[in-house]
Order: sequence, then structure tokens, then C-alpha cells
Amino acid sequence: MNLSPHPPCRRREHASVLLIVLWVAIGLVSIALYFANSMNYELQASDNRANGLVADQAIEGAARYVANVLQNYATNGAMPDNTRMQCAAVPVGDAKFWLIGRNLTADNPTEPAFGLVDEGGKLNLNNVSTNVLQYLPAMTVDFANAIMDWRGTNGIVSLDYAAQGYAAKNAPFETVDELRLVYGATRDLLVGEDLNRNGVLDQNEKDLNGNGELDPGLLEYVTVYTREPNFHSDMSSLTNVSLAGPGVIRPLLQNSSLSTSYVNGLTNRPFAGMFAFALRCKNIGMSSDDFAKLYANVTTSTNAYLRNRVNVNSACAEVLTALIIGAMGDNPDVSTAESAAQTLVAYRQQNLGNLGSVAWIIDALGTSSSAVTALARGDYVTTRSYQFTADIAAVGAHGRGYRRVRFVFDISDGAPKILYRQDLSRLGWALGEKARADLVAANAAQ
Repeated sequence: MNLSPHPPCRRREHASVLLIVLWVAIGLVSIALYFANSMNYELQASDNRANGLVADQAIEGAARYVANVLQNYATNGAMPDNTRMQCAAVPVGDAKFWLIGRNLTADNPTEPAFGLVDEGGKLNLNNVSTNVLQYLPAMTVDFANAIMDWRGTNGIVSLDYAAQGYAAKNAPFETVDELRLVYGATRDLLVGEDLNRNGVLDQNEKDLNGNGELDPGLLEYVTVYTREPNFHSDMSSLTNVSLAGPGVIRPLLQNSSLSTSYVNGLTNRPFAGMFAFALRCKNIGMSSDDFAKLYANVTTSTNAYLRNRVNVNSACAEVLTALIIGAMGDNPDVSTAESAAQTLVAYRQQNLGNLGSVAWIIDALGTSSSAVTALARGDYVTTRSYQFTADIAAVGAHGRGYRRVRFVFDISDGAPKILYRQDLSRLGWALGEKARADLVAANAAQ
């Protein structure tokens, strides 16, 4: 006889109920953990979105800051000095912003430089010739010709754009990124190894040719924005020395506190450009310091704006080399042009206070240099710039919400205005490892 208060069948029922309750409890706990985890992810995502909005506003504030800097310090075509502005990890509330620039003094920088980028130190796609373009790094003759074909206004197109699904523009370039539409454009040709376009070879970018250096693409060397006003900032006219006779040259020299003995040497005109005028002045015995007194008040052109000049104070060696080669015409001496470009870069690094006029090129290379002779054949160079790129990256609180927007500012009409803006956030982190480490350290210290 079974004396147990609960028969075996009842015990089995109780055990089954217990198992069901346990499974239900486990299921409920799993669901609760799932939703808790989902809410945690959603909280992080919301925080990232909020910090992204904070970074967006920091970029807008940075753009206004840059406009103010240009208004106050980019006077008479001068490049604003980085010592007069904040460029890296600038706080804006809980956010920070950086101005991604270029290091013109280091041969192979490993971390991004911070500051504005001078568009005047680049070659203008709408004015440069194939003789210049084809000597830029990684450039091909075919693509140089395709650029001419794209911008040509004669209606003749030698390349088959029908297969691309669109027609050639037959008009000047409006943006540099329009190069992506030109027949034969590739990523390697346009951006090279610099996939995020920050001027350094980052750890996640491949050194394709194994030379241990960054090899950027064509976008690094060209622009469409250069425009130099051919008048004073108060809109008054400059003295055109290509048209002026002794009666104008003499008072011009007197007003500049220069000897009138130079008059006879300056009346053999016209001049191909300002550099040709500078060379004439040097050849008749005028010093660079004396020429600088004239430089701001004279011109050799009747155009209201000049668009084909390159600022030799900020152009990289590659741009200077291509410019000199193009100026040499047929059968250029490439090695001489390369040597001259390197000499110019080295000279300006050692003489930062003596770059006020194009006469310093002659001081650096000498009057007998074939590069000097070539540059004097046209109006190719200047020491003034009126268009600048502000490549602004920002993060919100705790280093989250990374954003990056590229602005091109123009001050050729006086007040700064934005010509172009482009969101580059898609290119990924562009501030280098040091900035990342600094943000991590700052977050750990909080």
C-alpha cells in the first residue's frame, strides 16, 4: 500500500509544471535581456545621432569662425598666418573641430597638418594647358587631352561619351569633382593613395608603389576657383606698366620713394606679365625690396580679374615643376624644372619674411636661370591668394558623431563668401592617430 501523500502521477505533474514555469521564466528573462540590450544599442545610437548633430553645428560655427579670420587677416591677398587662428581641437561647447590643412615643409608627414589650404597654390583646370597638366604626378597624356576636350567650347568632342550615358560638357569646370565625369577618370588617377584626402598616408591606406610616401592624385594639385582682383581693395585702379609712358612711370617711382633713374629702363614695354616686369626691374638694378614697393600698385593686364596665376608662396614642388615645364614650351628641360622647383621650395622655407613679391623667384634662381626665362614669357605667377579651402572635421562629446565638410571661401570681392561646400564624412576618419589617441585619453580622464 502506497502511504505517500502524493501519488507518483501527481509528483510527475508537479515536476512538469515546475519545468514549464522555469522555461517560461527563462523565456521572459531572455526577452527582457533582449529588449534591454536593444534599448542599450538604441541609447548609444541616439547618443551618436545627438553628437552628430552637435558636430554638424560645430562645423557651421567653424565656418563662421573661418570667415571672420579671412575678413580680418587675409588682407591684400595674404595667406592668413596659422598663429593668428586656432586650427586643431578647437572647443565649441561639448564639441571640437579641426581644420585639415597641408604641411608644405615636411617631405613625408605622418600626421595631418592643420590650417587652411590655399587654392591659389594650385593649377586652374579652366586655364592650364596640356603641356602643364601632363607633367603632374600620375597624369597621362590621354587624360590631359580629355580634360581639354571636356572644357572645350567649340562643340567638338573627340571622345565617345555616349557609352557613358551622358554628353561632354563643352564648358568650363564648375567644381574640381567634375573631373570624375571626364572620360578615363579613375580613383587611382584622381585621389591616388590618399583615399580620405587628408594629405597623409594613414594606416588603413595602401602604399601602392612601396616608396614609403604618400602619392596623392590629381585632385590634390588642381582647382577651379582662383581669381585675383586686378585693382586695389578700395576698387581704385592699379597702374598698368604695360601701357604707361615716362609721364606715368616717373611719378609712380616718386610716390614709391624710388629713384626716377629707373624710368628709361621701364619704358620698353609691354610686359608679358608681372614676373616679366619684375625681371626687367632686377636687370636694371632695382633690389627686391624696392620692387616690393611697386608690386602692390602696378599691373600688366587690363582684365578686371586674373585667373591663370599660381601662388608661388604656397604651391607644392609638383605644381611648380609642372608650371615651369609648361612655361618652357616645346622640348622642355624636365630635370632643370624639377631642380628649380625644389630650389624655390627650399628658398621660401628659409626666407619666410622675404616673399612679398614675385621678385624672390629671381633671388632664388638667378636672372640667368632657364626657369626664370620661361616664367617671364607669360603671366604665370603671383604671391597673392583670394580663395581658401577650410576642410573642417568635428566630433561631439566623448569623441562621437564624427563629421567632415569641405568649404571653399572667396574674398576676391572683399567680404568672404562660400563658393562650394562638400560633405566628406563618408571618407572616414581623417584626423590621424594622434588626434584619436588624444580624444581617448581625454575621455578616460573624465
